[in-house]
Amino acid sequence: MTQPVPEIPPRFTDPRPVLAIGSIGFLIATIAVWLNDSWATARPICLMGLGVGLLGYALFVIQRRGARRGDKGAQLGLE
Repeated sequence: MTQPVPEIPPRFTDPRPVLAIGSIGFLIATIAVWLNDSWATARPICLMGLGVGLLGYALFVIQRRGARRGDKGAQLGLE
């Protein structure tokens, strides 16, 4: 007999805090790298981190909008 698997609490499945913390971290790193010329080689990495964070947030918003509309291919639980 298998035991029922408990549901994961919503605070552990919400991607918004992770996206916000990651984006803010890369924003701070980008500002620090831009102010210090000896770290100039890290500028592209920081910019790509910002870009990936924005892309991730955009994908989340698109999926959440689709889930709220009830689209077939949208993820579940993004209300």
